Amino acid sequence: MMRFDLSDEEWAVIEPLLPNGGRGPQRVDDRRVLNGIFYILRTGAPWRDLPERYGPRTTVYNRYARWARRGIWKAIFDGLAEHSGDSLFFIDSSIVKAHRAAAGAKGGNAQDIGRSRGGRTTKVHAVVDERGRPRRFIITGGQVHDGQVLPDLLKDAGAPLAVVADKAYGSRAIRQIIADDGALAVIPSKSNARDLIPHDAGLYKMRNIVERFFCTMKDMRRLATRFEKLSRNFLAMIHIFAIRLWIN
Repeated sequence: MMRFDLSDEEWAVIEPLLPNGGRGPQRVDDRRVLNGIFYILRTGAPWRDLPERYGPRTTVYNRYARWARRGIWKAIFDGLAEHSGDSLFFIDSSIVKAHRAAAGAKGGNAQDIGRSRGGRTTKVHAVVDERGRPRRFIITGGQVHDGQVLPDLLKDAGAPLAVVADKAYGSRAIRQIIADDGALAVIPSKSNARDLIPHDAGLYKMRNIVERFFCTMKDMRRLATRFEKLSRNFLAMIHIFAIRLWIN
């Protein structure tokens, strides 16, 4: 077994969540295909350089892209994440630079590639629990402010007791959204705030949980740089990474 491949224990967790083959010709072994996708995710290699042991590269790519189009990767991720009983949410974002290979898709800005200080970038917004496991993702252009995304980011993520985030999320509107969900906002006030709002300093020190999550995410070379033209394909790569975290 290669170091990127699913172990027997991991395969036992993920296999029941995969869609059945349905009618028609029997499809190439799912485990072999998934191992090929994990290889691309970890190494960042072009699809044309996929080793032959994973099967025809067109088969592996087409399975990945087709399941992205059908929302299957997100469904598998959601099926794993919904069982978390953790009570703390940590929220942050991270910029991913877009490779020139990611340019040129139809839709332009609709593909969530914007311009920020890093050039052409995509921003990954994430919610993780107290064990560093991801609960929800949204991607936007790199120039989008974190606070704009928070309402959608928290939607359907669960019901935490507290939401921990940095000053970028410190507006009164965001605090009210969190309070309306029945959670405690653990967010320091901005330095120019007229009224300083106290926060739990002990919980806030745990915010490095989400920072470490992004460090781990960017160990995946396919996520350290964006190569995918389509937003749904890049988001699928993020969900595939998250799936691996949940079954590990």
